[in-house]
Amino acid sequence: MNHGISRLPDFPLSLRLIREVHSVLLTGVRGEHKDPGEFRRSQNWIGPQGCTLATATFVPPPVPEMMDALSDLENFLHDRDSLPLTIQCALIHLQFETIHPFLDGNGRVGRLLIALLMHERSVLKQPLLYISLYLKRNRVEYYDRLMDVRINGNWEGWVKFFLRGIAEVARESAQTAQNIVGFRDEGLAAARAKGKHEAALLDMLFEHPIIDVRAAEKMLGTSYVTAAQAVSNLEELGYLTEITGQKRNKIYRFSRYLGLFEEPEPATAEDEPSASNWP
Repeated sequence: MNHGISRLPDFPLSLRLIREVHSVLLTGVRGEHKDPGEFRRSQNWIGPQGCTLATATFVPPPVPEMMDALSDLENFLHDRDSLPLTIQCALIHLQFETIHPFLDGNGRVGRLLIALLMHERSVLKQPLLYISLYLKRNRVEYYDRLMDVRINGNWEGWVKFFLRGIAEVARESAQTAQNIVGFRDEGLAAARAKGKHEAALLDMLFEHPIIDVRAAEKMLGTSYVTAAQAVSNLEELGYLTEITGQKRNKIYRFSRYLGLFEEPEPATAEDEPSASNWP
């Protein structure tokens, strides 16, 4: 996401940029050996693990048709007049997932496209609309809606599902922002009651939520003993949690702050379920 955003001021959202983002995305993670940054040159398919091309749930277009479809998609990415942006995002995401142009990482790139497009159009100053969470929560309906368009052409059902998600995550993002402001005010007041170093350190934790005493020492510009006392006091207040369980080289997490963003992760794959998608 950061790579895509850094490129947008000088480079349009395009197939080339999508390939760049894919290359960065797959570096050192699942899919790193499946041609990062390159569109597929063989047929892939979508379905339960172990299925074949003949038994796949859905077969994306063959490579020649895929390239034609990607060209159409790129033209649609540059269309600023035909549709409201949220509806355009819905159509672009579904079309990208249906084209399935990479051997791996299609779901991840398809979700990144939503935030990148909104950022490019200046609807979002920062990519804070986390639609991925909504799609994971509702993954069964998500896959069903994708297939309903592919098989039955039910675009309206998909667009309504997508727009509900945009509304839901927008409300949650706004609420999270309000929670952060309230938490910050409460935390700084409690830290000031302990001392100026505690207040200064807590303020810095919003940018550096994982620290050790050496990091706190450097951030505060104080002695090691003073930094250790500030860390200890914030731990006592419940703002920091030690996460190593060690007696030495302890690492602390700004747990109450990070907790504002967390909820139980649903057990799901990151991408639309795929077979071993090369012959």
